[in-house]
Amino acid sequence: MTDPREIIDKSAMTTLQYVIVAITVLLNGMDGFDVLAISVSSRGIQGEFGIGQEILCYVLSAELVGMAIGSVRLGGVSDKIGRRNMLLGCLVVMAGGMFIATTATNLITLGIYRVITGLGIGGMLSTTNAVVAEFSNNKHRGLCISLMVIGYPLGGIVCGEVGKALLAADGLNWRVMFMVGGVLSAALIPITYFLVPESVHWLARRQPESALTRINAALSKLGHKIVDALPAIETAQLKASVLDIFSPALRMTTILVTLAYFTHIVTFYFILKWTPAIVGEMGFPANLASGVLTWANVGGAAGGAVFGLLTSRIGLKPLSIGIVALTGVGVAIYGQTSPDLTMISMLACLAGFFGNAGVSGLYTIVAYVFPTHLRATGTGFVIGVGRGGAVLAPIMAGYLLGAFKVEGVVGSGVASVALIMAIGSLLGAIVLTFLKMGTDKPATSPNVAVGDAKLA
Repeated sequence: MTDPREIIDKSAMTTLQYVIVAITVLLNGMDGFDVLAISVSSRGIQGEFGIGQEILCYVLSAELVGMAIGSVRLGGVSDKIGRRNMLLGCLVVMAGGMFIATTATNLITLGIYRVITGLGIGGMLSTTNAVVAEFSNNKHRGLCISLMVIGYPLGGIVCGEVGKALLAADGLNWRVMFMVGGVLSAALIPITYFLVPESVHWLARRQPESALTRINAALSKLGHKIVDALPAIETAQLKASVLDIFSPALRMTTILVTLAYFTHIVTFYFILKWTPAIVGEMGFPANLASGVLTWANVGGAAGGAVFGLLTSRIGLKPLSIGIVALTGVGVAIYGQTSPDLTMISMLACLAGFFGNAGVSGLYTIVAYVFPTHLRATGTGFVIGVGRGGAVLAPIMAGYLLGAFKVEGVVGSGVASVALIMAIGSLLGAIVLTFLKMGTDKPATSPNVAVGDAKLA
């Protein structure tokens, strides 16, 4: 009897599988667009509501709180109700959250709307990683996951360009950013509905009603041969809970990967969240500050692509450790720049290159160390808790910038704060050295089922 999961894992990828990977890139791109939409809107929000950096940092973190909750709580839901249903539900929440953010008349309502949007994005993040892993084959899985991660900086690039094109110099028309985000999210609903079938891996593990019919329908749609019977499953797999990622076999892996992601994100989100405000403080208009963030995301897209190509040549673990460590170096260098827009853009690009490549490495590791029935749960937990670092980063940086700022000195304090924030990625690299994986090159190991790699 042929296991339908082996058909996906060992067969050549079909056109629709590549299309589905491309859709996950777009879905992840909405995360990048939304997270950075509030960043490029920061100057306008400060101007409209008359707030300083010490209050702005909480506004910048609002949707990240929602993301953290959504990732942890909804990852397990995705493992129960299916990948496709979760994708569609999260898109509806994201689109609605972005649209209602345009109606905010005070900081409290804006914060609430941002949390709602974050819930949808959090659930989306925990699910897209599982989707791309389960629709790609063993040979190209590492590359496909890296391509999915590239969606984040690509969304950031689109956001930056929209900001450059539509934002006024004072940024007071900031609501246009969320209107565009709502339209883009809504446009992905029919695309996902018609082109993305339910995951064969999920159907084979959960075996809901009419599972065999649905598996064969999905296989046929993907262009693969159908199967005659369902594979045997263990009862325990049907009763999975978030606590299973802390079983003896997975406990240390879960802790180490979560801690590495958390510390790395603290460093990376310093760049993503504070670059427009820092550049604005140097006296540049809001649209040019948005352009600097675009360069950070150009670097991020390039970093994700390079990482994906290198996974077939260098072991996943050592490659990830090196890239994450270099993020800390890049952020430290970024902070030493003078108020020169060209130089700031180049250094932001460098920091973005290593930062997003590091995220690619951590996402790929997550996809390989959790089995199918726990993949979205494990991914959601790692990303959800890790996004706590994203919440902490702008708040921590905001207070530090205020503490180190010297009145009348443009850009004062940035160098010291960047050095402090760079420590996060350096700690993340150290944590990864303790992670034990069954293979250093899972992307090219045809006999290792995704998520089922044994720990050494």
